[in-house]
Amino acid sequence: MAMTTSLETQIRDLPKVSLHDHLDGSLRPSSLIELAGQVGHELPTADPEELAETFRANADSGDLVKYLEAFAHTTAVMQSAENLRRVAREYVEDLAADGIVYAEVRWAPEQHVQGGLSLDEAVEAVQAGLNDGVESVADKDGIIVIGQLLCAMRMNDNADEIAQLALRHRERGVVGFDIAGPEDGFLPKRFEAAFTTLAENMLPTTVHAGEAAGVDSISDALVSGRARRLGHGIRIAEDISLTEGVDSRSKDAEDGDEQLVEVSLGDTARWVRDRQVHLETSPTSNLQTGAVTALTGREESSMVEHPFDMLYQLGFNVGVNTDNRLVSGVTLSGELAAVAEAFDYGLAELADFQINALEASFLGYEEREALSAFILEAWQ
Repeated sequence: MAMTTSLETQIRDLPKVSLHDHLDGSLRPSSLIELAGQVGHELPTADPEELAETFRANADSGDLVKYLEAFAHTTAVMQSAENLRRVAREYVEDLAADGIVYAEVRWAPEQHVQGGLSLDEAVEAVQAGLNDGVESVADKDGIIVIGQLLCAMRMNDNADEIAQLALRHRERGVVGFDIAGPEDGFLPKRFEAAFTTLAENMLPTTVHAGEAAGVDSISDALVSGRARRLGHGIRIAEDISLTEGVDSRSKDAEDGDEQLVEVSLGDTARWVRDRQVHLETSPTSNLQTGAVTALTGREESSMVEHPFDMLYQLGFNVGVNTDNRLVSGVTLSGELAAVAEAFDYGLAELADFQINALEASFLGYEEREALSAFILEAWQ
């Protein structure tokens, strides 16, 4: 644990890239308590540390319903332009404090109009807060670039409207589109018209797939969703077969034999690997939501059982993310330190993950090139 803490401190000072983080899962506990008091929403506790621990305990419980309880609390206080702007500003400041220099923040505007805001007003409020945060970071001689990913909720029928919303704001902070919410039973094909509209207008998409559902969900995200990236995507491992064999030609192996592993990729896994479709993994969240146990078949799994390293070693394009920093009780620096400890990575591998994410980002080519040089120089 001490080694992880030391590495986390070192990583925090290095520039990083975050592609998969939900705004409504990343509030400051103190701000959530203050805003809840203003709108009359009851929380489990009014103590910031206790509240954060409650959310973490629920996330670690293995119960997805408990994990999702936090979002009823966070979205309840994010129903006005003022509150959205504040949450977005603090979000940027918190990312910068963790050493993040480029981020794409995802959120679902349709969940933030109960207070009377229009969808456009909600997007404008969040963008104003993001701008405030960028200015606040710049005032302290820091740097951060951030874009919005607008999510349509899979269980609703608003994808066409959210796609048009994203297109209206593409020159004002929105860089892409996603679908979120319950994955199993809600294939991207259900929203094919929206994805077609976005493709026709050249706005990129990332799709939650391969978390709560398997290979069929991933395949449809690629086909119907035209996904340039996969949100989580770790159940692509279900389309990979590893078979142990024996090589008796090895002189160094015990008793003259050496165990080998033969790898066989299914059609979807080969497509994802060969075309370097980026996997936005969130290791701690993947453990908490049961995505890893769906692969292991055990009731509980640990970080070393996450398929991240297998995918990395096989040449898949992987990145590390937080998903929901408040709900899961994580930071990007902490997540990177955790995978480094689990899989014996050094700084070179962790730097690879930053470049993977940056090159898969929806940032423009020139901006990616400039940030890439900055990140590599710092990590070296």
